[in-house]
Amino acid sequence: MHEGHSHSAAHASAGRLRLVLLLTGAFLIVEAAAGFLTDSLALIADAAHMLTDVVGVSFALFAISFATRPATSAKTYGYYRLEMLAALANGLLLIGVAIYILFETITRISDPPDIPGETVLAVAVVGLLVNLVCARLLFEGQKTSLNMRGAFLEVVSDFLGSVVVIVAALVILTTGFQFIDPIASILIALFILPRTWKLISESVHVLLEGTPRNVDMAHIKEHILSTPDVVAVHDLHVWSMTSGMPIMSAHVVIADGAPAARILDDLNICLEDHFEIDHCTIQIERADRSHREHAGH
Repeated sequence: MHEGHSHSAAHASAGRLRLVLLLTGAFLIVEAAAGFLTDSLALIADAAHMLTDVVGVSFALFAISFATRPATSAKTYGYYRLEMLAALANGLLLIGVAIYILFETITRISDPPDIPGETVLAVAVVGLLVNLVCARLLFEGQKTSLNMRGAFLEVVSDFLGSVVVIVAALVILTTGFQFIDPIASILIALFILPRTWKLISESVHVLLEGTPRNVDMAHIKEHILSTPDVVAVHDLHVWSMTSGMPIMSAHVVIADGAPAARILDDLNICLEDHFEIDHCTIQIERADRSHREHAGH
């Protein structure tokens, strides 16, 4: 068990994530109450969109909490993969929201509701400010964690929703054109879907133990082979346990009589310095033994 990985990339941003949950949860209550009191479908729909932020951030915090639990003999890597499952769940949740928006669009085109523009505008402006603060809090963390990126995309999509609702409210106030509401809904759905697909594909890639996107396997192999007394390398694998946690395993063949301990140290230093891979499992094999094993197959 590798103690150096007790904290994942998402764990570093957990405090900010809690603050985002507090802000979005408080605004959700305000927006939902305003929607029901004014009978505004636009505010109720936007509150439902904000609900995805709350659920998504809750997923992320739940995953981070479990990821910090110590490894056991039954789960030797601990619970890091829960962060990827949460990112996947966030992506599926966002697709559900997009489908809901498209469904509501069809309903509003045939029978657009009478939206009180003043109330919608006031609440949407507050929502815009909340989303700006939340996006700023999550911006750095989303660069290194898919789980954080899921929460960030939800906040950004809701930010766009607030912008679109503000524009729609202004159009309704100045022109009375109610059909702007379903048009705005289509724009929100078109913004959500492509980014959501990328989030889902990346989380599935990690869960399937694909090579990290920023890792060049040929470059790694070249560095290993350039280490003094290394003859060959095979069964080379690099994958991610979760965002920002690459893991590598390899069988390295060394020259007969070469000092295995020194070579192992050189390889670990090289991989950590050049590729930021500090969790490596390297099996050292002697050239004569490796030759006999391959000849026997």
